[in-house]
Amino acid sequence: MSARSLVVFLAVLAVIGLLAFGLLNKGGAKIAVGDPVPDKVLPRLPGPGHSSLAEERGKWVLVNLWASWCIPCREEAPVLERFYRREHGQGVTVVGINVQDNEDDALAFLRAHPTTYTQLRSVGNERSAAFGTIGVPENFLVTPRGRLALIWRSPVDDQILRERVVPLLASR
Repeated sequence: MSARSLVVFLAVLAVIGLLAFGLLNKGGAKIAVGDPVPDKVLPRLPGPGHSSLAEERGKWVLVNLWASWCIPCREEAPVLERFYRREHGQGVTVVGINVQDNEDDALAFLRAHPTTYTQLRSVGNERSAAFGTIGVPENFLVTPRGRLALIWRSPVDDQILRERVVPLLASR
């Protein structure tokens, strides 16, 4: 092996090592069931105004982190809307948080997939990092006292809501 080939080989190994390190450490926060929900006042989408998860204290809250470019998020949106319409009068709500996106694309997503529950917007990667996400969509069920009851790191569908979320709500 020539010196040049060795340098190229080592450079490729270094890049692979950095990518692996980044993937393993993606989502700086390590949150777990029972932890307080990461919260921050965020702009409403669409505006005007701001809101936070703390404003929903006293209710069960299904927090959905989503992005407009995410195909599973498009499939999940009507499922979450149906769940919200079915449960919102019973001390349960849904809060969507748009992450890793730009505002115009997020608004276009909401026009294509209308929701009646609260939508917030995180600028940049801050909320993704706070929730320790590994992708989108991800869902987090929060108790009325603001603690994480369920972390679901993939899209939800009717079956998951029925089998994983609704039993936890039964303890209301």
